[in-house]
Amino acid sequence: MTIVMIMGVSGSGKTTVGQALARQLHWPFVDADQFHSPQNIAKMRRGQPLTDADRQPWLADLRAAVISWHRHRASVVLACSALKASYRQQISPEGVPIQWVYLQGSYSQIQRRLEQRQVLCPTHFMGPQLLQSQLDSLEEPEEALFLSITLPVEEMVQRILRSLPQSTPVS
Repeated sequence: MTIVMIMGVSGSGKTTVGQALARQLHWPFVDADQFHSPQNIAKMRRGQPLTDADRQPWLADLRAAVISWHRHRASVVLACSALKASYRQQISPEGVPIQWVYLQGSYSQIQRRLEQRQVLCPTHFMGPQLLQSQLDSLEEPEEALFLSITLPVEEMVQRILRSLPQSTPVS
């Protein structure tokens, strides 16, 4: 049982990389955005950054999901911003193996991606106007596989696969 947590700011490619990795591993892919309340989504859609208080129920629900996956011995690829060290601690119960992968990019690279996403998917709730607030909140992880968002997706997937413990089950 392993959880691969693909983290980074909005627009860094968490969903794209996570889905590609999940296909390779034959594991389920879960996007942490599915755990946001309608109120949080509405707030972000209005261009308002979430506060730590806004995020608490979301973090609690994510933690409960991680505990459930662990209890059921399910391997999962999870895309989650996990911007702060305290958030990562909250969603990482002791004894649960989580492989952290951090997608790292510059403001301008990610801004371009968010602008493109807004054109391709205008209903997405996370717009480019929230990027700076995410970068302001970001605390880079101490222990993670760091991947540049400039790498091709397939190269990122291969690097993640090589970083996983040899005992990682592939379904």
